[in-house]
Amino acid sequence: MIKNLIILTIIFYFLTLFQISFLVHFSIKGVVINLVLVALFLINILEAPEKNSGVYAAGIAGFFLDIFSEKFVGFYILILIFLSLAIKIIFARYVRIKIFQRA
Repeated sequence: MIKNLIILTIIFYFLTLFQISFLVHFSIKGVVINLVLVALFLINILEAPEKNSGVYAAGIAGFFLDIFSEKFVGFYILILIFLSLAIKIIFARYVRIKIFQRA
């Protein structure tokens, strides 16, 4: 678990740096591609609904986005954790994927 958190921290750090420094120059009508949000969404969708790595990843990603933004500290952390929990709840209640079910 600790190893996964360290890997997620490194990945989200570099994704945030790439997004903040490089992708700003390639905005489409003022909208910048949010790689951190896409990666967080994929992590939460692809992991089993009963695991919590996606929520930890949301906290880490929100922390890095908060550091590099002008908004108050905690803004992105709260938004991404709530988004992650909403995805977990929706998947746990309404979506059944055969990969996660035992035969």
